[in-house]
Amino acid sequence: MTEGTTSAAAEGADTLSRLEQEGEIAADYLEGLLDIADLDGDIDMDVEADRASVSIISDEGTRDLSKLVGRDGEVLEALQELTRLAVHRETGDRSRLMLDIAGYRAQKRTELSELGAKAAADAKNSGEPVKLRPMTPFERKVVHDAVKVAGLRSESEGEEPQRFVVVLPN
Repeated sequence: MTEGTTSAAAEGADTLSRLEQEGEIAADYLEGLLDIADLDGDIDMDVEADRASVSIISDEGTRDLSKLVGRDGEVLEALQELTRLAVHRETGDRSRLMLDIAGYRAQKRTELSELGAKAAADAKNSGEPVKLRPMTPFERKVVHDAVKVAGLRSESEGEEPQRFVVVLPN
């Protein structure tokens, strides 16, 4: 191994270790929250796409956990921000941690990927830009990724909370 390869490997291991630490801090925070709310759920931690990912899942159905998702994921978004703040308080570093509860984000990711692919196909066929509804940053990111996979370009336009994706034809 050359010195550059060794330092790159060490840097990658440091990043993985830091992200695993973020996941552990988040899991501890969320366990406390579940205890306070008297809700049952298991915490699953992972590292994907250069960010810590934490999921709360339940064997007994998702009805109770759906309270933590809220309407259109609003409570989930708020809990994610609180969890990121808890991680920041412990580490001093800004966190990009992704939180999922009862599979809500996983299902949403599938739906949004399909929406992005359909919008890309529509833009290809019509030769016109396709404007989508306003979305959260998470939703826009998933759509941008799906459009990129389809071989087209997309941009976000507008101001929060009315920011939306525009799929551009070639």
